[in-house]
Amino acid sequence: MGKLYSQLTEGERNQIYALKQADVSVSRIAEIISRDRSTVSREIKRNRGLRGYRPKQANKKAEERRKRPQNKKMIPEVIAYIEERLHEEYSPEQISYTMQERIGVRVSIERIYQHIWKDKKQGGELYKKLRIAGGKKSRKRYGKKDWRGKIPNRTDIDERPVIVQEKARIGDWEADLISGSHHCGFLVSLVERKSKFTLIGQVKHKNAVEVKAEIIRLLFQEKKPVHTITYDNGREFSAHELVNKCLECQSYFAKPYHSWERGLNENTNGLIRQYFPKGMDLRDVSREELSFVMTRLNNRPRKSLAFKTPCDIFAKSILSQPCLVALES
Repeated sequence: MGKLYSQLTEGERNQIYALKQADVSVSRIAEIISRDRSTVSREIKRNRGLRGYRPKQANKKAEERRKRPQNKKMIPEVIAYIEERLHEEYSPEQISYTMQERIGVRVSIERIYQHIWKDKKQGGELYKKLRIAGGKKSRKRYGKKDWRGKIPNRTDIDERPVIVQEKARIGDWEADLISGSHHCGFLVSLVERKSKFTLIGQVKHKNAVEVKAEIIRLLFQEKKPVHTITYDNGREFSAHELVNKCLECQSYFAKPYHSWERGLNENTNGLIRQYFPKGMDLRDVSREELSFVMTRLNNRPRKSLAFKTPCDIFAKSILSQPCLVALES
């Protein structure tokens, strides 16, 4: 079977029709006419009519399709928009859905992928900007020294107000700690549940005193509204009562090993890991780098927000000035 693609002929369509009438499978038809299975499958789906697949009708449909004007939307302005957004870590879906509003024209998600793969064949590196899932996650080993869940005066997530679950207001946060290579440096991640607005801080050590201070700095210094904070059961969050007192909020804890109860935070950590991958020493990450990542995440449109940005939703909801994500030194 040749690698170069050519249009199906009228004779091949007659063969497909006859073999289908004889209940021959698509795979077997492809073998008989020396075509790829996907070619035969696509031919049957695209060129069938109300009475099924018929060769004369299929030829007519294919001919009409070839006469249609080609897609003229991949103009330089569109290509430039696609490539600029890819370098800002937008997904093809985010690019497609924001394009109309930004530059007055829209191309499909599939067309954006086609451009990326064409660029790759030509030696380009746009494909490296796509979000590629990592390998299988290693399973955490829980031993006798596992202290998770032993948080003093913790309040279980089951007691959290319904309004938090409904994401009906701004000010309900989820908190977590991202570990550097061999526990060399840590990032404190905070994400607001309704808007997905994200704050990232840094601590040198995984202890409650440092983590408490950084959470307070991130939320108090930036004057962000805080009603609740939901944590996992790491001992680094055991000073939650002091956070509550300072920020005048309430803390809640997910059940031990129920990470899905804080799914938004887990997903946000994955986005942060695009910039600070596993195996990286996080001790030397600068405040400017953290500010850059927060700016990227908070100004990137999200499908779950109807392709608005977290910054848009956050600022609109609290009726404040356009939100700033850079932290002061």
